[in-house]
Amino acid sequence: MSRIGKLPISVPAGVQVSVSDTNLVTVKGKLGELTQQVDPSITMKLDDGTLTVERSTDEKDHRAMHGLYRALIHNMIVGVSEGYTIKQEFVGVGYKATVTDQLLEMSLGYSHNIFFQLPPEIKAEAVTERGKNPVLTLTSYDKQLLGQVAAKIRAIRKPEPYKGKGIKFVGEELRKKAGKSAEK
Repeated sequence: MSRIGKLPISVPAGVQVSVSDTNLVTVKGKLGELTQQVDPSITMKLDDGTLTVERSTDEKDHRAMHGLYRALIHNMIVGVSEGYTIKQEFVGVGYKATVTDQLLEMSLGYSHNIFFQLPPEIKAEAVTERGKNPVLTLTSYDKQLLGQVAAKIRAIRKPEPYKGKGIKFVGEELRKKAGKSAEK
């Protein structure tokens, strides 16, 4: 039995979960609505505010999908009820980030500013305090989309290994290399 797949999912108040005949799971909550197509070998049962995910056989593919779909559905339920947040820090002299509507403007040491159009599901806020690095806060109800957008923003200027300049996640530990002086 899958350690993740066998765990029941508690559905909080204010969240509606519906499963269609074609195994399309729809989750509605106060923050938004998400859908996920589930493999036909996986079945779902909703009883008294708990959702259980079961598989039809013990084949290797079915065991793998059991935990996967349970985790995806759980992330959808948590997303529409609480939401997800990712914070990114801009480390470097002159690095800035400003958000106007859904357009993120970044100054990252290139000869030009970089503009990044954010999806409508994501809300962004840039905070710049004197003496500290600018911090970009991304919030959304879709965990997959949020992680993908955060990874694309980070890929614009990854942290370099000598000084750590670049865009990094808040709390991320970077492995720094020693410079030339370490050879002697």
